[in-house]
Formats: sequence, C-alpha cells, structure tokens
Amino acid sequence: MRDAYAKFEDQGVKLYAISYDDQETLKEFAQGQDIPYPLLSDVDSEAIREYGILNTEVSADDAFLYGIPFPGVYVADESGRVVAKFFYDSYKKRDSPESFLDAALGRIVLDEENPQAAGGGDGVGVTAAIHGGKGTIRQGIMRKLVVRFELAEGLHIYADPVPDGMVGTKIGVEGPPGLHVLDPVFPVSEKLRLENMNLDLQVWSGVVDITVPFYATGELASETRPLDMPEAEIHVSVRYQACTAEECLLPKTEELVLKLGLDVVDVPALSLHMGHGQREGSYSSMPGMRRLLLRKLRANPFGFLKFFAKAIRLEWAARRRGSQL
Repeated sequence: MRDAYAKFEDQGVKLYAISYDDQETLKEFAQGQDIPYPLLSDVDSEAIREYGILNTEVSADDAFLYGIPFPGVYVADESGRVVAKFFYDSYKKRDSPESFLDAALGRIVLDEENPQAAGGGDGVGVTAAIHGGKGTIRQGIMRKLVVRFELAEGLHIYADPVPDGMVGTKIGVEGPPGLHVLDPVFPVSEKLRLENMNLDLQVWSGVVDITVPFYATGELASETRPLDMPEAEIHVSVRYQACTAEECLLPKTEELVLKLGLDVVDVPALSLHMGHGQREGSYSSMPGMRRLLLRKLRANPFGFLKFFAKAIRLEWAARRRGSQL
C-alpha cells in the first residue's frame, strides 16, 4: 500500500489502516517504514468486532494473537457505502493494492511499466499484461493477468457457451510449480440476436478485459528461505473468434510469454523472521512486541500458559508425524 500510495493520491482515493497495535507501535512502524497514510489503533478490537472481521481462527487461548482481524480491505464510496471487499482467511494471501483502486474507480488501470506481451491482427488487438505491484511474483500476494482485447468497430468476440462451429473466448495460463492460477473472471457480456439462425449469443465488443488471478506459494517464492531463481515465465494461451454481424474471421490462438521477476516479502525486524533472505524492517520491532505481550498478559494472565501448552502439543505432534515417515 505504501509503494502504491501515489496511484491512490492521483485518483483522489484515501487510505486508512487499522490494527490492534497501540499508538506508539503504529507511530514507530509508520516512521520506520515511511508509511504515508493514517494508521488507526484499536487495542481492544472494538472496531474490528463491529465490522465483523475478528479472526475467529484465533481463540482467547492464543494469547497475544487474540484480537487480530482477518486481513482484508473494504472499499467505500464518498457516502461510506461499501462497494467492494477483499478478505482471506490467511495473512499469506493478499490482493495487490491496484485491485482496490480498480474497485474504487470501476475500471482497470494498467501500468505500462509492468510486463506485457501483445498479439492480434485483422482489427483485433490482444495484450496480456501483469497487473499489481511492480509486476513481480511474491509469496501470497495476489496478482492478476489481464488479457485485454481491443476490437475494431463492428467486431465482437463470443462468450461461452456457443453452438458447434463457433469458438468461445478462452484463456489458459501455465507457470512454474508453486504458481497457483485461479479461474478467469469475465466481464458482463451483451446479447446478440441472430435472426436468420433464430439464435441468441453472448458477445463482447470494444475494449474487453478478462482477468486471471494468480499467486505464489512457498514452493516458488518462500518467506523462510532466499529466492531460488530471479524470474519465472508465465505462458498465456488466448483462443477467440472475431466476427461482424455478417461474417466471422477464422478462429485464432495467441501464445504469449511473460517474464516476471521474483521478489522477497517484507518482514518485521524480529529474530523469528530474520535471517531468511527476506526484506527486513528498518527498525527494531521488539519494543512494540514487548508492549503487546505485557498488555495481553495483564488482560489474560493464564492465556500465555495455555498458549505455550498448545505450542508444545503441536510441536510434539509434528515430531511424532516426522518419526513415522
């Protein structure tokens, strides 16, 4: 969000972040990490509960972790009405800031500096572009492949399903092991009536953006070890058929290749996170961690005993599983 802040400013979109950390910790974090937008302190998780985003996977027995929200983002309009939300059950999977900006603006704004590959012809322009961040792959960060069709006036392409003899628009994406590719997201299509065939079809015309979300797991880009390679290739297959109201061009398949740099993740300067080849925080996180531990200890003195007992049980269970392999 920090790195993309200028894009939000340019579009007049305001950013706020909220967490259960105290004000001093947030001030240290904002100064140490050059955060340009407000960080709001909710130490008792009151606002987090009111928004219904308290992390229910974390119980009161989880000591200092209890009270954290599910990581996510609400996008609201000028009147405060929520127009979009982005939430996952793990902090290791998050959307790129550009997705929030798209939701606020109601359109996709591509960054020309990110990796792109182009094809097409006969009145059809096809561009495959990486959307989000700086066009890099990072563990858990959701990026999007945007396949943009730019169709000359009078041309359209088909949405599935189509009758035999016609070709619906299809997008295929393949990458290295550890790259998880989700189903394509298609825009709303328009109905086209073919009177001579007594047939209704769904089509797109003009500028058409089809998005394919993807993210990397630790197999490809891990937060617990240095990167195995500097970049990875993504192969994109685009199958379509462009038509006018009177005739159709031959079906076409575009094979495009994008090279994406791999990037490490940002981790706090805590001993447990450091030394794994990641991008470590520029200031010590220990003072904030001590204050958090003390605050949680006062609120739930027996919680830490339960937390450590649970950690020991999980460790023993893991060792037993390992010995059985």
